[in-house]
Amino acid sequence: MSEKEMLFQYVLRLADDHLVLAHRLSEWCGHAPMLEEDLALPNIALDLLGQARALYAYAGEIEGKGRGEDELAYVRPEHEYRNLLLLELDNGDFARTMLRLYLFAAFMELFWEEMLSSRDETLAAIAAKALKETRYHVRHSAEWVIRLGDGTAESARRMGEAMEDLQPYCTELFESDAVAEFVAQKGIGVDPGRLESAWHADIAKIFREARLDGDGLAGGYQSGGRSGRHTEAMGFLLADLQYMQRAYPGMQW
Repeated sequence: MSEKEMLFQYVLRLADDHLVLAHRLSEWCGHAPMLEEDLALPNIALDLLGQARALYAYAGEIEGKGRGEDELAYVRPEHEYRNLLLLELDNGDFARTMLRLYLFAAFMELFWEEMLSSRDETLAAIAAKALKETRYHVRHSAEWVIRLGDGTAESARRMGEAMEDLQPYCTELFESDAVAEFVAQKGIGVDPGRLESAWHADIAKIFREARLDGDGLAGGYQSGGRSGRHTEAMGFLLADLQYMQRAYPGMQW
């Protein structure tokens, strides 16, 4: 793989992460348990979608094959998506949605902080904008994790189930490969493995308040998203996500 292809793949996987989670959160529009969340979750989804657009546009420039954000987001086959498996899973209930959002946002907060010093000016600029939004996502979702984990017996039970459901997929956040190692060596990107201890330290504070045991999150074993191997949920997600562009080719955001 050439250096140009390495950088393209690195930016593309970031874009896919944000697009896929944005789609999952958008599914709550009109279905959230209270009006405040009916507004908050779609707004967070829009933040993620905006970050995905910036990343897809930059990926298209790097690739240099004339593919814009629409082509990269909506007309690729499933095996070409490089998102984390954690993000494509079904939403489940509200507890699971909030826990997933918190786990990812806590990771991305650390990630964007590191990316502020990227030698790539475009990625550093994207990081500067995304970091402000991500800090809000962390604060919002962390409050819900605490409220539900330390809430009623029912909310605590559901948060416990969410922990069990998502645990197998957490280790993939920190997996490294030739692409991640290349951009880290060049000072362009972040090797996610460097963030693992800080991430565990951050979430441990919230989990203590929520009366949750996060020790098991280090033992995840499901991976494959970065190489295009996805869960059963991904096909259904793409059928919905890509419908308009497949039905009406050439539509633009």
